[in-house]
Amino acid sequence: MSEPIPDSIELSGDGLLLRPYRPEDSRVLAAAARESVESVGAWLPWCHADYGDAEADAWIAHSAEGWRRGEHFGFAAFDATTAQFLGAAGLNQRNREHNFMNLGYWVRTSQQGNGVAARAVRLVAAFGFQSVGLTRIEIVAALNNRPSRRVAEKSGATFEAVARNRLIDRGRPIDAAVYALLPAAR
Repeated sequence: MSEPIPDSIELSGDGLLLRPYRPEDSRVLAAAARESVESVGAWLPWCHADYGDAEADAWIAHSAEGWRRGEHFGFAAFDATTAQFLGAAGLNQRNREHNFMNLGYWVRTSQQGNGVAARAVRLVAAFGFQSVGLTRIEIVAALNNRPSRRVAEKSGATFEAVARNRLIDRGRPIDAAVYALLPAAR
């Protein structure tokens, strides 16, 4: 797709509201990250006990730049009724030559187990196929990250392979499970 996708877009459904990060999300993002060190931090090193507003501000700025370049589409996820920040989901690592992107997600500890991630994945995948025009979306999770792999499966992604040394975790190559989502038949 050649035209830029506006960062004013909102995705809603299944009790969720997803939208690009805004500067005012900094505090809720930082608080959710600190709350989630034990669960999210086990798999995503950026999520640590000292995660603060400055790191959240930097992430939000990085996300805004990604939108401008059409290379990264990060969504903050909120409860559609209460407006509570739940986590995030987004498309990244755009491969323009082969027209696919990676889909990543995380949910704050207090909201895990409520199906937030799977619902967010379905909304973001639909955005990827319809608005970005992708022909493939990959979900790549550490082989031992059972919660993330369950989300991929609940989202309708198809397990395709174990890719050896596919991810780097804290400086070490680790194996990953690769899942794929494809657009609905036309």
